[in-house]
Amino acid sequence: MIIQSAANVQNCRKDEANMNTQKLTVLYERLSRDDGDDSLSNSIKNQQNLLQDYAERHGLTPYYHEFDDGYSGTGWDRPAWQRIMSEVRAGRVKNIVVKNLDRIGRDYLRVGLLLEEFSASNVRLIAVSDGIDTSKGDDDFTPFRAIFAEWFARDCSRKVKAVLHAKGRSGRPLTNKVPYGFIKDPNDKNKWLVDNESANVVRRIFSLTIDGNGPYEIARILHNDKVERPSYYLAKNRIVNCQSALDSTPYAWRGTTVMGIISKPEYAGHTVNFRSSSSNFKSRKRKQHTPDEWLIFENTHEAIVAQETWNLAQKLRETVRRTDTTGEANPLTGLLWCADCGSKMYNKRNSCETMRIDKLTGREYKRQPSDTYHCSGNLLSRQKFSKKCTEHHINTSAARSVILDILQRTSMYARKYEADFAAKLRESSTLKEGETLKTHTKQISKNERRIAELDKLFSSLYEDKVKSVISEERFAQMSANFEHEQAELREQNIILQTEIDTFKSDNAKADKFIALVRKYTRFEELTNAVINEFVDKIIVHEAEWSEHGENGERKGTRAQNIDVYLKYIGKFDVPDMRSDDEIEAERIAEEKLQRNRQQKREYQCRRTAKLRAEKEAQDNTNPEESETLTA
Repeated sequence: MIIQSAANVQNCRKDEANMNTQKLTVLYERLSRDDGDDSLSNSIKNQQNLLQDYAERHGLTPYYHEFDDGYSGTGWDRPAWQRIMSEVRAGRVKNIVVKNLDRIGRDYLRVGLLLEEFSASNVRLIAVSDGIDTSKGDDDFTPFRAIFAEWFARDCSRKVKAVLHAKGRSGRPLTNKVPYGFIKDPNDKNKWLVDNESANVVRRIFSLTIDGNGPYEIARILHNDKVERPSYYLAKNRIVNCQSALDSTPYAWRGTTVMGIISKPEYAGHTVNFRSSSSNFKSRKRKQHTPDEWLIFENTHEAIVAQETWNLAQKLRETVRRTDTTGEANPLTGLLWCADCGSKMYNKRNSCETMRIDKLTGREYKRQPSDTYHCSGNLLSRQKFSKKCTEHHINTSAARSVILDILQRTSMYARKYEADFAAKLRESSTLKEGETLKTHTKQISKNERRIAELDKLFSSLYEDKVKSVISEERFAQMSANFEHEQAELREQNIILQTEIDTFKSDNAKADKFIALVRKYTRFEELTNAVINEFVDKIIVHEAEWSEHGENGERKGTRAQNIDVYLKYIGKFDVPDMRSDDEIEAERIAEEKLQRNRQQKREYQCRRTAKLRAEKEAQDNTNPEESETLTA
């Protein structure tokens, strides 16, 4: 920040008209947070008084002050210093006066280059406390002073980095900028509190994401609803000091801003440290670390969204959903997988009605819009002329119908029979209750004791080898046996512990699914939010036909199985709760439906055969006309 008082301007610039033609003296002051205990003696006011007194006593007039308050000497993008260098290169500076050499900077190479530039430009440099005056010739100690200044900066950087590392590893947030949605606790700057107004916007962003909207679509919705963007909101409420943010459009949300909010684990109540680092104390560029290099401390402050909601949002962001002529992406994209080759299912949609001509009748008819999924492995293998898989195609409407039916039946069963529901989940586990759990625990303890015993045997064996009690070959054979046994025991313990953890988590899975079911009163409609919150994945099998023709053509009824895996519980087989009368009624209705379908197929076959015969008869009656049309 550059501040010049009216008194300084009036006293230091005595003749403004003369200053425009006469070279000036610049009194430069700088103060950094890195100065530590010396910050009082190095204060801007003390430096100004010292330099002004020196300039008056030595006749270095006219002069004026330039200072950088709060800028480190390791950086060179200081506003006041940039203005001074512009004046030097314009030839309007005669003298530069500083308290000591490290006020110019703490990079001895850059300082050395500056001294050469000043010499070439006939600019006199004076460092009052260091006794440096370039008009009196070179000072042999000047390079060493520059090196000591850099060493001081390096030492300060090392100490600050050590303090920050200790703070970051203790779980306290390193960032000074609190994420949008939080504010700092007035009584503890390391503690974050939820800001209700902005937190509601964050919750809405996550809700819109779960509804299937992409970041740029969410940005458009927030803009249309006149929701203030984060920088404008924070500046308006004086949470941050950024006046420039108030000068632009308050509702100009961007997709990148939305993506940044969705990706932050802080909204789930966690603290994330060491997102970035600088290579050295001279560099102002920061290297961004990958998420696996972050240090995350869980549940350090109040969460704005639940952990499950945050996890679901991350999963949805991983799947690319492209819009087509309908203007809306298919919410099932990324959930359907081929049962045979394991490839994702590719969505093909034709949203417009098209006019087609029947080859037999010559009449035009409307082809209805289509929305189907196909095995991407099959589509790609067609392009490479190497058949990898079959089509596995399924209509989106059929898939949605099956999903809705499974959700309705599973949620109804989970609500009515919570105890039985949890018991069935336990039955599907690889571990049973009671004695089995005790057996696994005892076996793990036994294995741990054997592993410790093998460590002692190995140490004793090594001593025997050193004392030449056993040969090298014998030692190698026995140590290999010990290591092999230890590896098997550790692997067995991992399997047993995994089964124990699976058993213990079954009740939690049931509770989580029931809590999710209670969020919805009814499942009459399969919305995007319901799909994203309940469905984990869908496995699509190839369809089977009830009949096949002489040439292998498919006939009859087409039947296709799909496996729907729900969140927390996977593929759950709901017990049949229908009465005998209901089962019989549904059987009769299904037989009637099959008879109607069969009658329609037979009618269509007879009609097609009749139209084909009529066309062949017409072609035989007018062969010349047929040949002309063919030509």
